Amino acid sequence: MDPRQEFVQRETRRYFFGRMATGIGAAALGSLLNPRLLGAAAPEAAGQATGGILAEPHFLPKAKRIIYLFMSGAPSQIDMFDYKPKMDELFDTDLPDSIRQGQRLTTMTSGQERFPIAPSKYSFAQYGQQGAWVSELLPHTATVVDDLAILKTVYTEAINHDPAITYILSGAQQPGRPSMGAWVSYGLGTLNRDLPEFVVLHSTWSAKRDAQALYSRLWGAGFLPSKHQGVSLRSQGDPVLYLSNPDGVDPAARRRMLDALAALNGRQAETVGDPEIQARIAQYEMAFRMQTSVPELVDISDEPQHILDLYGPDVTTPGTFAANCLLARRLAERDVRFVQVFIRGWDQHGNIAGDLPMMCKDVDQPCAALLTDLKQRGMLDDTLVIWGGEFGRTIYCQGKLTRENYGRDHHPRCYTMWMAGGGTKAGITYGETDDFSYNIVERPVHIHDLNATILHCLGIDHERLTFRYQGRDFRLTDVHGNVVHDILA
Repeated sequence: MDPRQEFVQRETRRYFFGRMATGIGAAALGSLLNPRLLGAAAPEAAGQATGGILAEPHFLPKAKRIIYLFMSGAPSQIDMFDYKPKMDELFDTDLPDSIRQGQRLTTMTSGQERFPIAPSKYSFAQYGQQGAWVSELLPHTATVVDDLAILKTVYTEAINHDPAITYILSGAQQPGRPSMGAWVSYGLGTLNRDLPEFVVLHSTWSAKRDAQALYSRLWGAGFLPSKHQGVSLRSQGDPVLYLSNPDGVDPAARRRMLDALAALNGRQAETVGDPEIQARIAQYEMAFRMQTSVPELVDISDEPQHILDLYGPDVTTPGTFAANCLLARRLAERDVRFVQVFIRGWDQHGNIAGDLPMMCKDVDQPCAALLTDLKQRGMLDDTLVIWGGEFGRTIYCQGKLTRENYGRDHHPRCYTMWMAGGGTKAGITYGETDDFSYNIVERPVHIHDLNATILHCLGIDHERLTFRYQGRDFRLTDVHGNVVHDILA
């Protein structure tokens, strides 16, 4: 190339900024491999945030971390929290058109000739200082209602599982958006450099029925840098695939390999300027540190017996909801920013009498134990715990109806979730539904409002945490959402 042409090429605006970007990337790589470079303090002690796009939260946070207990499949609010005694006298009568109001139905019940009312077969009682109604299916949860903010009027537009769960966890019904945990990681970064910012746990369940699939995009990063995606821990074998070194490879050899790989990736980053290369380097380094941190995390032999007893008999069986709740507490204790615990099996279109009690038994004691455990360690004040699913279930029966058994279809117009700790009010019930648990009477909480409130507890203004992609600014709540201040302490 003619020297003058080479000079012009090197001095073009695009080339200048390209070289500038890769220079910053090289500096970032050096800071990653040695955090004390460029005057950066090594975030070795848990509690020191690093890596988030926000230099500091938008306002003083009440919560440092989140544990999200997700009941995939939609638990029946009518049989657990939303007590509707007037339905007993309407057993097997048709749901009034004035209540249904032309709401679209799923294909599973749209062809039914009738929509007969199915009262809950379970008894309810009032608990706590505010007299919250709780079903007999949740005796342990009933003991901690004074720690809960029970939201009875959550609603969504989605009527089928996959778009609904995608909606509440990413802010859109269509796949492709970042998950909530990824947004939190992107905004606030990590408090512990030896564990991921965002960890996902999957639980076994007792109901002997098929369950809706959970796709990795539900904890994925979408169009955010891939380092913000959730890390899914397995309950069998290595908690993370390929965490252990293969035979013949010791830690020193692994370290030399990663150093050589980082040098090659760094050279590639200088050449093409792709930020995903930096994410790849960061993930290799995190994986190396996790070879030590994760085995220590999942080893519960140091837990006292009274703590194990608190979570119930399933706590020592890896992969159960009880074991995962204990693991969630251990992750929170190590300042992992966002922990999501999934349990499937809640999609009870039939046989509620058989399946729902088993599912409630799976989660009831562990949920109460998690709150109690966090509280006695002084961690509930700055840990936000969330419980709920993607929508609710209908008052009318799907399939055969008897006094002793029935099924319920999907119901997006109102359902119950609860929150505890992390800046929420304790011992309150928020919102009210009609006598049929079908429509909201007062204080609706759209899932965008819920997500805006969750971010607010972390000190994030949901309208200001954005990422520019394909020519527009995106956020978790899209262009919607209002913080529900009435449930905040």
